[in-house]
Amino acid sequence: MIYGVDEAGRGPLAGPVYAACVVLDPVRPIEGLADSKQLSEKKRTSLADQIKQHARFWSIASASVEEIDQMNILQASLLAMQRAIVHLEPVADALVLVDGNRVPQLDYEMQAIVRGDSLIAEISAASILAKTARDAEMLRLHEIYPAYGFDRHKGYPTRVHLEAIRLHGITGIHRRSFAPCGGQPASGY
Repeated sequence: MIYGVDEAGRGPLAGPVYAACVVLDPVRPIEGLADSKQLSEKKRTSLADQIKQHARFWSIASASVEEIDQMNILQASLLAMQRAIVHLEPVADALVLVDGNRVPQLDYEMQAIVRGDSLIAEISAASILAKTARDAEMLRLHEIYPAYGFDRHKGYPTRVHLEAIRLHGITGIHRRSFAPCGGQPASGY
């Protein structure tokens, strides 16, 4: 049984990092799976719904901004992946395929696959679930912090976001360990 794992949100300046783990059902194939970054928001949302309905198993987990700042983004990403995998309690003969060049430390057979989100359907599905879950969280956070434009850039270091940080300072959801946020004054939020 193949478990596909991927994360979303390593590059943004704000918000948690998310990971997902997916086991697809060969009897119920899902057409159009691809790296989430290559899909439109509408297509990602549609595929996420199909994955949740048709996959044999799936889970989504995250690591908080505090965890990112405490341990660094790579370790926090691996922690989120670990949480997503452990939640599914893989079977003894499971093969866990992880997008990238590192795997979380767990007692399962694992393999890192560079560009796996473009090559392995299970990883593509995990990529889509992680991305749509993180985007939904950033839309929720936009309601709390509307001056930052999280609904548009999802926390990535765009010109609009950097200008908002300059004008308003950082919030409690900004990653203080990331250079543009380090040393910035806190906002009034």
